[in-house]
Amino acid sequence: INNLAVLPAYRRQGIATGLLRHMFEQGRAHGAVRATLEVRRSNEPARLLYERFGFVVAGVRRGYYTKPVEDAIVLWREGLDEVNGRP
Repeated sequence: INNLAVLPAYRRQGIATGLLRHMFEQGRAHGAVRATLEVRRSNEPARLLYERFGFVVAGVRRGYYTKPVEDAIVLWREGLDEVNGRP
């Protein structure tokens, strides 16, 4: 998956949560045991969502994004099993 995005009019309705749950289910079904992603440093709502799903900061890619130039926060999650009822 290159991008996970929800149109502004549809945010805060559980769509991104559903997409992440589906991604974990598919990953598990295909033998994946970990997940990684990047997020703009300024994208606090997305970062909070990923943290809820157990992702932790693994590093920073300086100047990774363009228009505007911005760092990417690299997040990892070990294990795609369900935790507390949430993947």
